[in-house]
Amino acid sequence: METAKTNHLATQLARGEMLDANCPSREVLVHMTGKWNVLLLIALRDGTMRFAELRRKVNGVSERMLAKSLQQLERHHLLIRRSYPVVPPHVEYTLTPLGREAAERIAGLTDWIEENVQALIGEE
Repeated sequence: METAKTNHLATQLARGEMLDANCPSREVLVHMTGKWNVLLLIALRDGTMRFAELRRKVNGVSERMLAKSLQQLERHHLLIRRSYPVVPPHVEYTLTPLGREAAERIAGLTDWIEENVQALIGEE
């Protein structure tokens, strides 16, 4: 019985306890599921984009929120920021393999939302 208890604890520690306020995975969840971050992950599924391209593609995001969201995604290793030493500055954003996996998983949720939007907003 002790072995089963130990294995369960090891599994919890390895996976994280999202419902625990002190679990670091909660911070990642909050950043990944933030409104702009979800939309950026979906937008970057199409490939590498520059800042202005992302701003046009993700309609409604301010420059400040776009910059903040991109920093969060980079900090969690979901995207790579490449800066080229040219004038004017040229910066590109690309999903990492981890970011591509996250975007694919989030795409499933966003597809489901779009398919069920009428029922979800009460306009059936």
